[in-house]
Amino acid sequence: MSTEIINERLLYPSYEIIGGKKIMAPAANPTHGSIIGRLYAFFFSYLDAKNAGYVFVDDVDVYLKEGPLFKPDLIVVLEENSSIIDWDKGIYGSPDMLVEVLSKSTKKRDVTIKKDTYEANGVREYWIVDPYMKAISVYLLRDGKYFLDDEYILFDDKELELLTEEEKADVKHEVPVSILDGLKVPLKYIFKWGYR
Repeated sequence: MSTEIINERLLYPSYEIIGGKKIMAPAANPTHGSIIGRLYAFFFSYLDAKNAGYVFVDDVDVYLKEGPLFKPDLIVVLEENSSIIDWDKGIYGSPDMLVEVLSKSTKKRDVTIKKDTYEANGVREYWIVDPYMKAISVYLLRDGKYFLDDEYILFDDKELELLTEEEKADVKHEVPVSILDGLKVPLKYIFKWGYR
């Protein structure tokens, strides 16, 4: 990354560089912020208690080897990969897990160029959170390619009534975290507040 770009980042911190172009990162609305805040709290508590790694929110720059500069909504770096963290400047390398919360202005980038770039850089787990649908798509890296592990949707009581018994049995209420064996995040915790 050139000195000019680094200096510009100090002056104008709220943008990403994608395809050589500066793209302003929009401010989060309260729903977006609450989802990221709750995920941060959940991951922080777990990682801190086990001394297993670090979690950051979207004010941290991620400099990937193969690709542009991103500011993911949530970043998880496990302890064994912590050498990629420069505590003064940002993250230089591939985090173990990234989360993007969709908004109308960023959805296309989150599901296309960001997903493809995270895949190319070996990010092991990628969550795309859709606050409108109260859903999470989990992508896991296998043999250098992402595959959709599952989609997790928070159903309200009225929606559950419309499902058959077989469909109800398939409803998942927690999202397992592949990189942290045994950790599961309840959907009701993530989407405590949401679009009404």
